[in-house]
Amino acid sequence: MKSNKCSFTGYTLFVSLIAAIGGLLFGYNTSVISGALLVISEQLKLTILQQELVVSILLIGAIFGAAIGGALADRYGRKIMLIITAFLFIISTCYLTITSTFIGLLIGRVIGGIAIGIASLVVPLYIAEMSAPQSRGALVSLNQLAITIGILLAYGIDYVFASQNGWRSMFGFGLFPAALFFLGLFFIPETPSFLSRVGKKHKALEIFKKISTSKIQSDLLDVDGAKTGTWANVFSKAVRPALIVGVLISIFQQITGINTVIYYAPRIFQLAGLQSASSAILATFGVGVVNVLLTIVALWLIDRAGRRRLLIIGISGMIASLVLLGFAFIGAIPSLGIVAVLSLMCYVAFFAISLGPVAWLIISEIYPLEVRGKAMSIATFANWGCNFIVSLTFLSLIEWLGSAGAFWLYAAIAMLALWFVMVKVPETKGQTLSKIQEFWKKHYSK
Repeated sequence: MKSNKCSFTGYTLFVSLIAAIGGLLFGYNTSVISGALLVISEQLKLTILQQELVVSILLIGAIFGAAIGGALADRYGRKIMLIITAFLFIISTCYLTITSTFIGLLIGRVIGGIAIGIASLVVPLYIAEMSAPQSRGALVSLNQLAITIGILLAYGIDYVFASQNGWRSMFGFGLFPAALFFLGLFFIPETPSFLSRVGKKHKALEIFKKISTSKIQSDLLDVDGAKTGTWANVFSKAVRPALIVGVLISIFQQITGINTVIYYAPRIFQLAGLQSASSAILATFGVGVVNVLLTIVALWLIDRAGRRRLLIIGISGMIASLVLLGFAFIGAIPSLGIVAVLSLMCYVAFFAISLGPVAWLIISEIYPLEVRGKAMSIATFANWGCNFIVSLTFLSLIEWLGSAGAFWLYAAIAMLALWFVMVKVPETKGQTLSKIQEFWKKHYSK
């Protein structure tokens, strides 16, 4: 029986942490708008549609970044794409800090969205290819932890500047982690898998010795000299089952409603009775704390309990939390504000141990090396596309169905996600990347 103990070097942890700063920027730039929007909408007199566009236009950029990022990572390497991502984050932050118009906000958010779209697939891909099987779950989930820290940091910065109406400062603070990310990337290498695939085996072996405590090279070096697969290979019979699982897990991560909380939590709390911007943002900060703490728990559990078990437990808890939240909004439960805060905290807690880290982990480990970037690009594209739809329609959905109806709709979708996990998602805990490929061939190539 294989040990579940983590097996990685200090160097592996170092390069993973540097890459994970991209996840922190992902979290910060997606969620900083939740507090900034309350101030911007008043100062610029934005309509409901304009508010939805300011939030969701970032996701248009993310969809584009996800669409191109995988193919570019397969062609030019994981590291160079991380450097480009850091540069885009810096440009976006600077632009948002100096703009004063609605159109300017949209432009800055689109640029940041492209960076986020690329980061969302390349960061977990990079870490997965720098990790041994026994520790891959925890190390790749550092990206999700960094995302939650970025979200929490954004909520904290929003709270600090809310009373000053300082939405430019809310955006501008992101320049510090963006600069740190850019500089840190010059101290990390390309992954052994990519180097091996492009024929640089000697360099790949040098890096492998720094990052692995094992003499087994098959996982980190994957398929020596493997050619870059075409888009046709991504949809081949051998890859298609894994592609379907990855895409649907990515979709369910979004359409179960998580980013309605991330983007609109202060607005939800205002609907629940917390009227002032500061009190709503402070309650949102509490949700962010829960998100970080439970993601830390997930880091400990993910290589022990396994991916599939966490998904089943977490999605079940999300369903219960959404149902309770809906009852609170129809007045069936007293103390609406308190119940809303507690329900959202429970919902985020269950997400943080399941769909939050596990979705990104699964899509980083189930695809063959030769098409890994492209296949992840498709899954990530689907993720951001659904993110866009959910964020664009949330306020309108509340108008059509009411607050309770909206959250019950997300609960119904989560039930479908739970069924899918129980029927279709395999366990990948402790398996080498090559062993995972053998599973798909054995069960779906007949």
